Amino acid sequence: MEQYRDFFEANRQSWNLRAAAHKSTTFYDVEAWKAGKDSLQSIELREMGDVRGKTLLHLQCHFGQDTLSWARHGAQVTGCDLSDTAIEYARQLAAETGLEASFVCCNVYDLPQHLAGKFDIVFASYGVVGWLPDLKRWAEVIAHFLKPGGYFYFAEFHPVIWMFDDNLEKLTYSYQQSDVIVTDNQGTYADQDADIQYRDYSWNHSLSEVINSLIGVGLCLEFLNEYPFSPYNCFPKTVKGEDGNYRIQGLENIIPMVYSLKATKISYQ
Repeated sequence: MEQYRDFFEANRQSWNLRAAAHKSTTFYDVEAWKAGKDSLQSIELREMGDVRGKTLLHLQCHFGQDTLSWARHGAQVTGCDLSDTAIEYARQLAAETGLEASFVCCNVYDLPQHLAGKFDIVFASYGVVGWLPDLKRWAEVIAHFLKPGGYFYFAEFHPVIWMFDDNLEKLTYSYQQSDVIVTDNQGTYADQDADIQYRDYSWNHSLSEVINSLIGVGLCLEFLNEYPFSPYNCFPKTVKGEDGNYRIQGLENIIPMVYSLKATKISYQ
């Protein structure tokens, strides 16, 4: 992964800026969350079901809000993220709320060198896979940490969304993107007016690439679901539906915006 180290470092710095800005945004609404509001969405809550007593590893956990929400649902949780600012705040939130959790700061590819043990569930969600250039290595990390019979659950923004330009007005990027996408940004999805500027490096991954990477390490796909909405208001030109979800104005229920999947590590015992 040495050829990507400069990209990873730039992304670490950009996510440090985001994490510092996100703590006080209404998008994350940390104070309401501290008071008991669940940060998890109905998609993952419905599809994952009861996690009580399960060990759960959350990859690319940002500042741990969802990780700690899983702890509230009864899981024994560990979170990992590239951003040291995010992990520092995750540990602070765990201490403030009295929720048991462990947090590791490292690149997801390097996690086997920083964390021991196996987990019942490996979890990742919303806006994470695009920061990873090599999905084969990503899938290997997932398989490494899963117990036999354990499962990987993934809810993510659909790659069709990432084909559009920043204003969602025209198709700009390939569905099967192989080259790095370089973008210069101001503000953040959680606060467009935040006084931060940074450069990002990302990659678009098709559904087939995601699924085949998981199958390639021996995981068995249990389901794949696609949704024509986002539970988050993090894209431009969205309209809120009666169901509380967000759709792109003019493209309502025409394009997929989110997908989810579950893949199990088969036990041969």
